[in-house]
Amino acid sequence: MRRVMTSAIVLALVAAARPAAGQTPAPGQRTGPEPFGIADNSFLVEEAFNQEPGIFQNIVNITRLADKWGFAFTQEWPVRSQAHQFSYTISFLDGIDKFGAGDTLINYRYQALSEGPGRPAFSPRASLVLPTGNTTERRGEGSYGLQINLPFSKQFNDTYLHWNAGFTWLPAAERPDSTAGEDDDENLLSPFVSLSAIYRLRPMFHLMLEQVVLFGESLADVSGTTRDTAYTLSPGFRAGWNVGDKQIVGGFAVPVTWVDGSSDVGVFLYFSYELPFRK
Repeated sequence: MRRVMTSAIVLALVAAARPAAGQTPAPGQRTGPEPFGIADNSFLVEEAFNQEPGIFQNIVNITRLADKWGFAFTQEWPVRSQAHQFSYTISFLDGIDKFGAGDTLINYRYQALSEGPGRPAFSPRASLVLPTGNTTERRGEGSYGLQINLPFSKQFNDTYLHWNAGFTWLPAAERPDSTAGEDDDENLLSPFVSLSAIYRLRPMFHLMLEQVVLFGESLADVSGTTRDTAYTLSPGFRAGWNVGDKQIVGGFAVPVTWVDGSSDVGVFLYFSYELPFRK
């Protein structure tokens, strides 16, 4: 269970520190009576809006779950237009004895559909997983990998709905205490699905309810792999402030994760700020 909880922390950090988008959707993405003043600042469920041209964004997430701390930083950039976006995510996690670097993600996201009447926004993402985390400390699995996510977003008046489906694939995960070399590597595939509702209580203050189901595959204690289902329900809120041509967003959530009949209550802190890089 502890390894699955650790996987849930990593998923939370990756999802929340994903390649984020501009705070306000482009005109073609807007529906409803008013556009949201804060957009694509969810915590666990990815929103389907790429970053606006000329703006880069920085995101910091701090997670406490199963007595383990996690920290992630993401910086993302539009590539020539809003259709293409590049970002990277670095993470730091509590290990068995030490706090240190986790795995790193290099992300690309494509704005395949802009939101319109009867049509959600759709922005698929592909991420390369770099094995920068220490396997002995269980801060990583020691394998290059791939993460795919398919996020959709649609506004209904003062409510935004977001839904995701994807997976993380690690083809050569290393057992922490292995001495057998590559023959002991395991292929891990962990699908996930998620859904969230964001309610605009005030223009710059939103209530959030996010749900994530992770079908996590992890290394068994001796040999082979094991699969557990982790369900996370996370109520929270976010607030934003516009300062000139910059926007700051902060948020807080209380994720509750259930695995094999046991539960753990965590804390999630979010902070982001966007800056123009050209006039």
